[in-house]
Amino acid sequence: MFGISGEHVLILAIVLLIFGPRRLPELGNTMGKAIRNFKDALSGVEEAKFRKVEDKTETASAAPSSETQTPPQS
Repeated sequence: MFGISGEHVLILAIVLLIFGPRRLPELGNTMGKAIRNFKDALSGVEEAKFRKVEDKTETASAAPSSETQTPPQS
């Protein structure tokens, strides 16, 4: 119904036995923060790549226009 299989139940039972019911909320909170930090770092890398590609296209489009404006040298 919720996409939980026997393997998921087994893993949850093992985690519950290892960490105990008192530490599970803390563990979930820590995992959530770690995933959020990972996603933020990943989006920062993607943004940096986008800016790098954007800068390359600006310099590539600016370079031919500067060459066409300079008179040829003899």
